[in-house]
Amino acid sequence: MRMQEAPLTPREIVSELDKYIIGQDQAKRSVAIALRNRWRRQQIPEALRDEIAPKNIIMIGPTGVGKTEIARRLARLANSPFLKVEATKFTEVGYVGRDVESMIRDLTHLAVDMVKTEEKAKVEKEAKVKAEERLLDLLLPTPGTPVGPPGGGPAPERSYDSTRERLREMLREGKLEDRYVELDLPQRPQGPMVEILAASGMEELQSNIQEMFSNLFPSRKKRRKVKVSEARKFLEQEAAGQLIDMDKVVEMAIQRVEQSGIIFLDEIDKVAAKGGGSGPDVSREGVQRDLLPIVEGTSVHTKYGIVRTDHILFIASGAFHVAKPSDLLPELQGRFPIRVELSPLTQEDFYRILKEPENALVTQYKALMETEGITLDFDDEAIREIARIAFEVNERTENIGARRLHTVMEKLLEEVSFEAPDIGPRSIPITAEYVRERLEGIIGDEDLSRFIL
Repeated sequence: MRMQEAPLTPREIVSELDKYIIGQDQAKRSVAIALRNRWRRQQIPEALRDEIAPKNIIMIGPTGVGKTEIARRLARLANSPFLKVEATKFTEVGYVGRDVESMIRDLTHLAVDMVKTEEKAKVEKEAKVKAEERLLDLLLPTPGTPVGPPGGGPAPERSYDSTRERLREMLREGKLEDRYVELDLPQRPQGPMVEILAASGMEELQSNIQEMFSNLFPSRKKRRKVKVSEARKFLEQEAAGQLIDMDKVVEMAIQRVEQSGIIFLDEIDKVAAKGGGSGPDVSREGVQRDLLPIVEGTSVHTKYGIVRTDHILFIASGAFHVAKPSDLLPELQGRFPIRVELSPLTQEDFYRILKEPENALVTQYKALMETEGITLDFDDEAIREIARIAFEVNERTENIGARRLHTVMEKLLEEVSFEAPDIGPRSIPITAEYVRERLEGIIGDEDLSRFIL
């Protein structure tokens, strides 16, 4: 949303990314420029605009250094449809796997949901009013409608209006939430008839068949007694659905995919062929050849219509421990003109990750324990000790980057998390000594740390 109202400058984009991601300045600069270029392209006359291809990016770096997080945060800043997919999920047509075009269909589906949610927010107030009127109709049917045991007779109009207004007040004050009303609710479809087709690569076919059956057989409704609180949610959703123009939603969603969609292709190095021959290398090259037209620009048929991929931004990433970016097909390499190498995280980076981001791990655990009345008081030396231990485990075992911090924190606070409901409210100081007591034994045993941390 921000992108349309007041586009962020590259410096502002980097500043926003800095709130959540430590280090990796070069990668942040590259994605910031790529995002700003999308806005710049929209300002250019249409004839030239269509000729400007997106500057796709390859991020090179070990696991857990922030590649995915940078792409995900970028998409949020731009309010763009974002899809993360592992390149290894795709294989050539004819092999077991997913059709590469499925990622465009998935992205379009996400965009439709995104736009639909935005449109619902716009009509939320009107939907609430309509839902309230429907609820009042259910609680107090209009005069002449049979209600209760026969013989009561319809209430006079003045009496009906005053009673309705009194009920409205009670409804708004939350006094009727537990009262029951009768409502016609759609029945859930029975049986596994269509679900059988949900095999890998069959998602689009399954979706189309389900839609065909839903059109052939109108959805059944069943009268049920539900609480006012539950009925309100259903009626608000129903009213919002009636107020939204789905044709407009689909049109906007497709445009958003085509002009600002972002696809994050993870593990691209795993489909890089490492020489000629047969077997796996052929399959890997086949995946690249299938990806090529999507990245270059083609038309993909989706249940919502045709989607052009010419201006979708692709961000590929991989560790490239064995293969190199130059092992990719030359044509595919040419479609990723920007290459950024991300640095391995240092012990100081771990310390900053624990403490500085707005969603820092220490902040998360404090908030979790506060729900039980437990106040975790981390001192600075304790945070440094956690960073040291996580860094050392990465050095001695498998290096999984910042993800190791999650494992270490979970093990450190396991006892507190278990006991919290029984010992609160209280404050628990987390000192460097506390950290060493709970983790040093595991760290000292390398075999044990491989399994536990």
